[in-house]
This record gives sequence, C-alpha cells and structure tokens, in this order.
Amino acid sequence: MHERVYKTDDEWRQDLTPEQYRVMRQGATEAPFSGAFVDHHVRGIYCCAGCGHTLFASKAKFDPGTGWPSFWAPIRSGHVAHHEDRSSFLRIRTEVACDRCGAHLGHVFDDGPPPTGLRYSINSAALVFEPEDQALEEDVGASA
Repeated sequence: MHERVYKTDDEWRQDLTPEQYRVMRQGATEAPFSGAFVDHHVRGIYCCAGCGHTLFASKAKFDPGTGWPSFWAPIRSGHVAHHEDRSSFLRIRTEVACDRCGAHLGHVFDDGPPPTGLRYSINSAALVFEPEDQALEEDVGASA
C-alpha cells in the first residue's frame, strides 16, 4: 500500500507549473500533439508529476494517433484510480487519476490494443519520466 499525498491548493500552485496545475488539479486537457511525451520513445517509467508515484511503463506505450501519450495498462492496477466523468455533453467517460495524490491524469477508453483492449489517454503535463528500470518494466499490468 502506498501513502497518500495531501497538499493545500496553495502548495499545489507552488509545486506545479501553471499548465500542470490546470491539468492535474482543475481537470483540464492539454491540446492534442502539444505534450512532451506524445512522440517520446525512450524506455523507462512515467510517474506522476505531482507526487512521483509510478504510473506507466514505456513497455505499455503505443501510438493511437490521437495526440496524447497512450498506454494499454498502468504499471500496477492500484496505482491509478478510475472515476466516472460526466463533464462531457457527448458521453460519460472514465477519468484516470493518480491513486496517491488524486491528480487528474486523463481518461481511459475501451478502444486500445491487446492484451487489455484499453487506451489510457494521458496528459503529458501530468507526467515526469524516469529512464529505464528493468525491475519495474517487467511489472506492467501487475495487480496491486
């Protein structure tokens, strides 16, 4: 089990860039093809920009052509939380958040590749990247 991270709104504003705050704390979505990790093809681990929690491995990254970094599974099932998102007038979506600090990461859709059939569409602003760590790379999609 991981320890939760709690900060005041002022602390989040101090620790995050304005774009990170807009995405991670206010639930915004960055413009497609604008994020640093859209065309990022280095092996390693993507972590939460708010608390450093490990979220996704490059091994699970794929390019659906949508303009956001996409993954077919989180690094561990308990590292992301799923919430119903009714903010779109078109359809109900599933929001993805960091399970440690509650930061908005993006959304998950059911049009991804095998083996999960899922597409975790994540805002680059919500991520920081750590170069390859073989032990974590092998844990993609492991249960919590």
